[in-house]
Amino acid sequence: MFFVKASDTLHLMSTVVDERKIDQLLSRGVTEVIDREHLKKALLSGRQLRIKLGIDPTAPDLHLGHSVVLRKLREFQDLGHKAILVIGDFTATIGDPTGKNATRPPLTEKQVKENLKGFLRQAGRVIDARKADIVYNSKWLGKLRAAEIIKLVSQLSAQNMLEREDFKKRLARRESLRLHELLYPVMQGYDSVAIKADVELGGNDQLFNVLVGRELQGKLGLAPQDILTVTLLEGTDGKEKMSKSLGNYVALEDAPNEMFGKVMAVKDELVSKYFKLCTGISDEELAALPKNPRELKLRLAVEITTLYHGAKAAEAAKQNFIQVFSNKGIPNDIPTVVIASHGITLVDLLVEADLVTSKSEARRLIEQGGVKINEVRKSDPTETIAITDGMVVQVGPRRFVRISRR
Repeated sequence: MFFVKASDTLHLMSTVVDERKIDQLLSRGVTEVIDREHLKKALLSGRQLRIKLGIDPTAPDLHLGHSVVLRKLREFQDLGHKAILVIGDFTATIGDPTGKNATRPPLTEKQVKENLKGFLRQAGRVIDARKADIVYNSKWLGKLRAAEIIKLVSQLSAQNMLEREDFKKRLARRESLRLHELLYPVMQGYDSVAIKADVELGGNDQLFNVLVGRELQGKLGLAPQDILTVTLLEGTDGKEKMSKSLGNYVALEDAPNEMFGKVMAVKDELVSKYFKLCTGISDEELAALPKNPRELKLRLAVEITTLYHGAKAAEAAKQNFIQVFSNKGIPNDIPTVVIASHGITLVDLLVEADLVTSKSEARRLIEQGGVKINEVRKSDPTETIAITDGMVVQVGPRRFVRISRR
């Protein structure tokens, strides 16, 4: 078990400390810094800090919501600090209750392994993965024995654990609160002990968890980590936090046209926030941008798509969007799918054309009015569709395929 003493070993960086960049790092998109003065002094000292970010692989896709804190980690990297990306392959099997009003179902090891495929590739679109330490918390958490876990939790008070806002609400409503949920912040906090973090990053919904890490470090002989939390990003619906489960997300590996179109669906009142949290445009540049909502949103979509696909792909996606949505046309470069049947149900057509991942998703989209064939809206999932060469199938505002019988 990692009961350690603080080390006085310093790693001095050769880079020149830029106080202006430090001030921006500590303010833009930031909700809270603990201890701000201590952290700023450490950043100005020239000492290389160990910056921790933990992410549980609860889904296979990273999205713009994840990019906010990943971009902050990259800012620390650009100032010469060591990024430690903790992949929560163990904690994902517990289930983080943060932001949930009910018990979050733990994932199986098989689900976690499946979600990990491509995880680092996606994170590497934002951070410099070559210069980061990538660690998996199963390496230390999976080895803890019962006696060690008991000794660890003895460092913390049950009263403090039950002060979490979401826990208090559930207890007040006499709803179930399972013991394993109380263990989650302890395990996440122990990650900070294991890697000797100087700073931990997280969304502002993670404040309680990262404070546990700070407390455990102090109890176990380490200097308590500083904490920086970032603003949460609402999804394209403008209501809830961005989440794949809610369908309001923009994935980091969405195709250019898909990414561009999703950003164009962002609510007008969130455009400025997306610029600040998801792009590198300075506040001065943002103030000078056109005030027309449509032009501003087009610029946002170009900036974000350029970050993940390059300027050429972003410009092509812009022209595609204008053609399809402004001129109510059909893209010129839609993929062709071969369907051998003469007739097929609408549900099966969507599945075979790879426009959906399941029949249940197909039925839901059809019933919601999101499916067209040759620009005619379809509403009956069981309708038999006569397959003709060149017919165009559309799902939602951005997914098209052309059908070929050859």
